[in-house]
Amino acid sequence: MEAPLYPDFPLDSSTPRGGQPAFWVGPRHLAGDDGRLYDAVADTLSGLGWTSLTIVRGRYEPDEAAEDRQVLRSTVLHISPDALRWAQWSLPDEPFHLGDLPIAWQISARTDTSSPIASWSAYFTPDAPGEAVADFLVALDARDQPAAPLAGPELVLDAVAAHGWLRDIDQPQAAATDPTFTSHVSLGEVPPLIQDADPRALTIEADEAGPAGWQAWAEPALGAPCLWAASFGASVPHDLVAAFAASLSSTAPVLRRVLPEATQERLLRAPAI
Repeated sequence: MEAPLYPDFPLDSSTPRGGQPAFWVGPRHLAGDDGRLYDAVADTLSGLGWTSLTIVRGRYEPDEAAEDRQVLRSTVLHISPDALRWAQWSLPDEPFHLGDLPIAWQISARTDTSSPIASWSAYFTPDAPGEAVADFLVALDARDQPAAPLAGPELVLDAVAAHGWLRDIDQPQAAATDPTFTSHVSLGEVPPLIQDADPRALTIEADEAGPAGWQAWAEPALGAPCLWAASFGASVPHDLVAAFAASLSSTAPVLRRVLPEATQERLLRAPAI
């Protein structure tokens, strides 16, 4: 069993903070983000020594007095010490959507500080397990060259297969699903608006497939809205995607107080005592 993600939470479910009991739940790929996706990831980045900057904008209505003007937190940007990687919390700032869900975290990296353009970006919506996003960032932080490919796509499939996920019968080298067929990882065409420095993304014709990147999502029931989605640009190194996939598919329980309505009946729970 893993150590609690949020050590300041009381572990006795009979004395919860704010009246909500804490539970160890699984599987984590259906456990949601506990309503703390920002905090879980930001705490990890703070521990890694990343700097955070908040971009604030105001809202001013016509004929509104200056003292009544609303100042809103818009985007929070976290930057690594070497300035080669950054993570942007953009949920309050009218983000674009992925699988009909708004993007919450956009994580990017570049090869050197002389270039203002990201070499790749990865995107995560709300209810993506914070543990998996944090583990992706820990792996990114540990890399000397955040944009250099070090391994092939097989690494991602090996990571989930080690935790009992099943390779797709039709695409055994490019896709896998959990044993309940609710969560998936797949290597294929990248959705629109996913930023990537691969020049092929700029030259493809309308009837051509673009560069392949990893996608991951949870669909609680066939045809139902996705619980969460993640998209990785074509240039995201496979070993970083594997770090996310290994954490996502982990069989270790996670601590939760808030369970997703769409999956709570599928979750195994034990009081955190």
